[in-house]
Amino acid sequence: MNILFVDACVRMNSRTRFLARHILAQLDGTVTEVNPATETKPIVSEQFINRRNKSSETGEFSDPVYTPARQFSEADIIVIAAPYWDLSFPAVLKAYFEQINVLGLTFEYTDDGFTRGLCRAKKLIYVTTAGGPIVSDEYGYGYVKALAQNFYGIPDVCQVKAERLDMIGADVAEILNEALKGFIE
Repeated sequence: MNILFVDACVRMNSRTRFLARHILAQLDGTVTEVNPATETKPIVSEQFINRRNKSSETGEFSDPVYTPARQFSEADIIVIAAPYWDLSFPAVLKAYFEQINVLGLTFEYTDDGFTRGLCRAKKLIYVTTAGGPIVSDEYGYGYVKALAQNFYGIPDVCQVKAERLDMIGADVAEILNEALKGFIE
């Protein structure tokens, strides 16, 4: 089993990463870890888009710029760790999605103009934590779920979340343990 761990946590002692590592320990397979916050990636510019479009036309994706998209499309299970920030997730995760959305590699268009996923993964687990309440899943988890199901073709998308961790009197260890209990592989 090929497991891809996308670690979009920027804090060294991230509670989100803590949860994700416990989930990864329950999965059986080889884990490849990527951290969009620390890995160098090209800036999405007109030049980058033109280069990507040319590769999509030719089907030639051997350039190292496509390594993140190849890793994503070849994974059997994907675990994304992203803290809940400003009703969403850190910008580095959005930049990562811009790198892996590659026509002909992670998705394609049907003759009807709809997207069809080209990713092998059958499951994506989105892990998040918040100091306060998660007001809406729409812009964080909802966005990732929509991409996974509608662009990448990943049918099983779930969320593991722990919230209200910074509230006065919160039992952080208990909240994190409860979140892990909700994850059944």
